Amino acid sequence: MSPTRVLVLNSGSSSVKYQLLDMREHTRLAAGLIERIGEQTSLLKHTVIATGATREHSGPVADHQAALKAVAEELAKDGLGLDSPELAAIGHRVVHGGMFFTEPTVIDDDVLTEIERLIPVAPLHNPANLTGIRTAMALRPDLPQVAVFDTAFHTTMPESAARYAIDTKIADRHRIRRYGFHGTSHAFVSRATARLLGKDVEDTNVIVLHLGNGASASAVRGGRCVDTSMGFTPLEGLVMGTRSGDLDPAVIFHLRRVGGMSMDEIDTLLNKRSGLFGLCGDNDMREIDRRIGEGDKEARLAFDIYIHRLKKYIGAYYAVLGRVDAVAFTAGVGENAATVREAAVAGLEGLGLAVDGALNVARGDGPRLISPAHARVAVAVVPTQEELEIATQTYELVGKDD
Repeated sequence: MSPTRVLVLNSGSSSVKYQLLDMREHTRLAAGLIERIGEQTSLLKHTVIATGATREHSGPVADHQAALKAVAEELAKDGLGLDSPELAAIGHRVVHGGMFFTEPTVIDDDVLTEIERLIPVAPLHNPANLTGIRTAMALRPDLPQVAVFDTAFHTTMPESAARYAIDTKIADRHRIRRYGFHGTSHAFVSRATARLLGKDVEDTNVIVLHLGNGASASAVRGGRCVDTSMGFTPLEGLVMGTRSGDLDPAVIFHLRRVGGMSMDEIDTLLNKRSGLFGLCGDNDMREIDRRIGEGDKEARLAFDIYIHRLKKYIGAYYAVLGRVDAVAFTAGVGENAATVREAAVAGLEGLGLAVDGALNVARGDGPRLISPAHARVAVAVVPTQEELEIATQTYELVGKDD
């Protein structure tokens, strides 16, 4: 029997998230996280899915090579090591693939060179992704390594949605266009929503709202993205935990010329000190909800600004799609914050959108509808499974069939 396991690696600048999946039944075997790589207080948390048993280790992890070796050791303790003949491939999340990578790709030297060339448009993410890839390749040089790109799902956007209205020669020279991010999540959730409705993906139009600390919306027609809220970088679009989202670019000029701020200070302001955090000092929606319940006006205003932006994108993408079968909420806030879901569709009854109060507040682990029976447009909560999506795309590419 051909090997059926896929290890998924998500390498950040100071962390590595991982999951080992068996693609025969699309089941998770193990999952874990190493954070604070390069510090004395590094932490590894490893979970065996079948038993729920969790192991934690603290102490220095010098670099990504040491981190991945630690991952291999933890997996080996459960008989799931990287040397297992059942391991078919390693799938890597890569944030930015530009326009060159439109689908999952087996990694070779040319692929590594192109990912490296994209570092200027993804300076925080692509270097860390590359480090994880190179380390994994050194550990298992005989094994197929596959890159799955956050931007790939959005490469189906028409030029009318992907282009900014600036000089085309300058834009092309510097690769300036709208790329979009969270693509693996939007791909998975749009298909899962179609299944929930009992419809073919090709016949289903979905507005996907990926609401976490980072947040993005997408308009998906027949399984293909036709617009998305994030653009050249993940800064554009919705109000997020610490990112501003949409902003008049002249604000940057003003802060530089009048405010005397450096470009690095402005970058930090817009990416790390804005959004919900900049408005009220908290970027955790649970804490904001608590503060609103106590009458906190700053928290209330932050929530209202967040919802206002969200409604604007729902309405815009309704217009882009023409017909909407479902609005799907996903990711940490989307899956857990009933107040956000209720407020986001309140007043949109004319568009066929509403939530059932009891269904909305009920907890659940799987995809579920929270709209009233016989609603014209379904409203759904669909837990995202980005690692499963990466594993599925990786497994399909390397051609390992049961």
